[in-house]
Amino acid sequence: MNLAFPYHFDATGHTAQTDPLTHISDMIEQILFTSPGERVNRPTFGSGTAQLVFSPNSDVLAAAQQNVIQAGLQMWLSDLIRVQAVNVVVQESTLQITVVYTVIQTQQQQTQQFVYGGGGGS
Repeated sequence: MNLAFPYHFDATGHTAQTDPLTHISDMIEQILFTSPGERVNRPTFGSGTAQLVFSPNSDVLAAAQQNVIQAGLQMWLSDLIRVQAVNVVVQESTLQITVVYTVIQTQQQQTQQFVYGGGGGS
């Protein structure tokens, strides 16, 4: 069952579901923006990427976070996707994360871009 994220009910009062590609994208977003320790029964879940908005900008920090993200995606989603590339760009108070991956079941390549922070209400 592919639950919609954030969790909610559909018009019939049942748990909302979504298509497989949207579900994978939602799970990637959860891994990116969940801090380790935030989930009670999964203390290693997440990458803590949202905290980078408050860190000093540096290429070293962005490269390190790329590795953390890629490791997290491989750990939690290796049965669904094969990660091809992760790119993290930190500009002022905005994070731009691009994840390129292949869906194992369909062998379809996908590119997802996530933007977090900034003054534009992201």
